[in-house]
Amino acid sequence: MPQIIFIDHAGEKRPVEAAIGATVMEAAIKNGISGIVAECGGACACATCHVYVDDAWKAATGEPSHMEEDMLDFAFDVKPTSRLSCQIKVTEAMNGLIIHTPERQG
Repeated sequence: MPQIIFIDHAGEKRPVEAAIGATVMEAAIKNGISGIVAECGGACACATCHVYVDDAWKAATGEPSHMEEDMLDFAFDVKPTSRLSCQIKVTEAMNGLIIHTPERQG
């Protein structure tokens, strides 16, 4: 299973294993990553799973869809690397993926 490294706003790193085909949000919730609330359960209907993809991984995770971009309008402190973690599907190529969690969700 690929490993995802979550880094919180204070810089604390927490590596977790993620199932291929799952979403980054599902891996975070399953492993108790703080800072990811996921109120809509992964339906891309809120912005409470907002994360920042590390610059080195931006190409591997792809670009947000138009629907995801619309939901990011509701997120706190949106940056060019902002994504909704419910919209990032885990692949084998994402082993070592670095995800930063925001200080708070919108």
